[in-house]
Amino acid sequence: MENLLFFYGADCDHCKEIEGCLERLAKDEGIKATHFEVYNNEENAKKMEELDKMGCGGVPFLLNTKTGKAICGEATYSEVKFLAQE
Repeated sequence: MENLLFFYGADCDHCKEIEGCLERLAKDEGIKATHFEVYNNEENAKKMEELDKMGCGGVPFLLNTKTGKAICGEATYSEVKFLAQE
């Protein structure tokens, strides 16, 4: 499993923006994230709830399991890249 976990919701516009950043990160840096859709998957929603130590409570939620740091909500490509490379 990758160190970067991305929790998103189907039809979430903010999630689509983060997904675009992750696609670019995979292309540019070779860093990939494991994706978990939470709106239609109760197991994924539970997993997000268990891992959400910062109290985000929603999506998009991007977690670096190696550092324990996360992004909750909107983020720029630079912010996503920094989180992934920590």
